Amino acid sequence: MAQLTGGDSSLLRRINSAVTLHALRGGDALTLTRLVGDTGLSRPTVEGVVEGLMESGLVVEVHPDPDARPDSTRQRGRPARHFRFRAEAGHLLGIEIGTHGARAALSDLTGRVLGSYARPIDESTGATERLSLVRATVAELLRRSGVSRDTLWAVGVGTPGVVDAEGVVRLGTALPDWTGLELGARLRRSFRCPVFVENDANLAAIGEHWQGTAVGMGDVVFVLAGLSPGAGSLINGRLHRGFGGAAGEIGSLHLLGRESNPAQLLSAPSEPIDPLDEAAVARVLRLAEQGDQVARDVRDRFLARLVRDVAALVLAIDPQIVVIGGWATGLDGVLEPLREQLGRFCLRPPEVRLSALGDEVIATGALRLALDFAEEQLFSVDQEAARTATGAAGATSTAPDSPKLSRQVSAR
Repeated sequence: MAQLTGGDSSLLRRINSAVTLHALRGGDALTLTRLVGDTGLSRPTVEGVVEGLMESGLVVEVHPDPDARPDSTRQRGRPARHFRFRAEAGHLLGIEIGTHGARAALSDLTGRVLGSYARPIDESTGATERLSLVRATVAELLRRSGVSRDTLWAVGVGTPGVVDAEGVVRLGTALPDWTGLELGARLRRSFRCPVFVENDANLAAIGEHWQGTAVGMGDVVFVLAGLSPGAGSLINGRLHRGFGGAAGEIGSLHLLGRESNPAQLLSAPSEPIDPLDEAAVARVLRLAEQGDQVARDVRDRFLARLVRDVAALVLAIDPQIVVIGGWATGLDGVLEPLREQLGRFCLRPPEVRLSALGDEVIATGALRLALDFAEEQLFSVDQEAARTATGAAGATSTAPDSPKLSRQVSAR
């Protein structure tokens, strides 16, 4: 959608449409009288805007059941017309491509989740086969939800690794054949809508800020605790990606210390963890919680590294909260020690909590990424311009200029 300028003759009409859509998007069916009161626009302007929005398919008239009201509240004469936002006019998709599987979540245009579906994928699976399984995951979710692929407005995708603005994985060691993969371009072949690719920890931070334990908090660090932990950070509620998109790659810090690889860090000298995977380490954490001394030693080394990694971000950003996600099993055993150690190393210890979204956090953040694009299409008028021009809008404009989604495939 083209950006509007102050000299654009459609600016006032776009403002009227955006203001009206904001009022309707709350979910309730509203009368014209209510819309006039909520928007501050004149009745003729609201009528014109609503008609245009109905033509575009974004608004529909509804007819309340008169039998649902008590006799005393029934109106005489012509009943008031009611209108609602058609959240089902389009759909949004959030995808997580993980080391051990793929997950997809589907929502309407308000972000209300309609369904999700996950599929396990072997960690040794190559890029081409992995992407084929990701597409199959999406197809199954759409089939179960009864939603056509053609109704998708935008797709958000989360992946391990450093991702650039074009959706190319510049560095990705967690998945085979991943470094250098043109992930965005490969996935855009499967959709007729924009596809946005972002680092998984970044999306986890966004998801937790949107619907999880960090709601309402501006400065947030989300840590994906794993063999090579990663982190995503929000500053004043906005994602901090860094100049090259590598902000939060705290898993690289172990290269600066005595431990040269996760195996040395997470295995006992006489009892190496074999195979060294997330499930095995989670079992060790559970044993440590039960009092096993060898497991406690392993946990302490894991915790020491995690504290060092997280403390570096805490000292740099001074977040209000650190959210710990990643391995759902065993994390309870490290949460309190992590709080205690951060209290020793940080000038102002942040609040530390577990993720409220669990396994859904990355797909939820990817869904929020798609929703951001959809909202930009619906409400692309500058908010300050809308506030300053609304007073004059009702008196001068009666013809709507309804928002329409650009169907061109674009990069982030």
